[in-house]
Amino acid sequence: SSTVSVISNLVFPKIVLPNLTPSVQTKITESSTTETHTTKKVISTQKPKTVNHSSDIATSSQTSSSSVRSAPIKLPSLSSGNTALDISAIALRKAIVNILCYTPAGSSLRSISGSGTIISPNGIILTNAHIAQYFLLKNKGISCVIRTGSPAKDAYTANLMFISPAWIHKNAKTITERTPLGTGEHDYALLAISGDIGLKKSEITFPYIPISAIPPTRDTPVVIGSYGAQFLKVSQIQTSLFPTIVFGSVKDIFTFGTKTIDVISLGGSIAAQEGSSGGGIVGTNGSLVGIITTSTITGSTSARKLSAITTSYIRSAYASETGKPIEFLLSGSIATSTATENFANESATLEAFLLSNN
Repeated sequence: SSTVSVISNLVFPKIVLPNLTPSVQTKITESSTTETHTTKKVISTQKPKTVNHSSDIATSSQTSSSSVRSAPIKLPSLSSGNTALDISAIALRKAIVNILCYTPAGSSLRSISGSGTIISPNGIILTNAHIAQYFLLKNKGISCVIRTGSPAKDAYTANLMFISPAWIHKNAKTITERTPLGTGEHDYALLAISGDIGLKKSEITFPYIPISAIPPTRDTPVVIGSYGAQFLKVSQIQTSLFPTIVFGSVKDIFTFGTKTIDVISLGGSIAAQEGSSGGGIVGTNGSLVGIITTSTITGSTSARKLSAITTSYIRSAYASETGKPIEFLLSGSIATSTATENFANESATLEAFLLSNN
């Protein structure tokens, strides 16, 4: 693998929203007309904090919020010319989630929209630390909801299962920065779905993408999925946010200082937008090989640079920080509950550190 230093000066791709409350965020406006893209985008009058994603658009549609409510939306079929990759795209579209975190009026923080990928049948979501850090601040009036579907609708509540302490200690101030920069190192976190919204427990199933232990190499074909929202208005994100599914390939590989493949560069495309943070990268074998972390955020999306950290890196980093393999978390509901409870004390410590540095 390449020993070139990891790409620097890229922005964490989360979307910044105005201060919103869940009741406002989920309100459906019947009369508004929206333009929906299959990529992330900014939905506020303020400059977004982060962006990310890349590859080619798989779907794009224009519809009104009233039509979304009254008739089912038929998404374009996903076709790359590679049957195995097409199957991976269908699975990824079902497994990606939109993560919305609401901040109270008057807060110095802003509501955000990001992405995540369900990686186990028991409802574990893999996302970025720069998204999941908002879960540390639930005692400060911040609430987060997991949304799924086309368009995205409130589906689940979730608890923080793990967030990289190394990332928090190095990047505590990014939560209040307008355009925080980073390399993606240690930028990962795990959420556990804890409840459902408007569904019976017996009706809940978790489509998921297993995480790979083997990183992709240059020119490997991949499919990229997220809830990009950079070009949407707030009302459109609330009612007409659709998944972005893009076919592409690995353009280059990087390391954080060893000879492992820790970061993959995916080039530019409509997928390189704010709100794509935490989106999944899947190979032809149907396993998750990376999650979106950073991107350049100016210029045309086709000319941007989108990067992802590999799941092989995440596996190694998690084992290094916890002393346990990540498979322990994926083994069942009891392990999931135990891990969440065990992390509670450290979570409180990280919350205090985050607040003391902002």
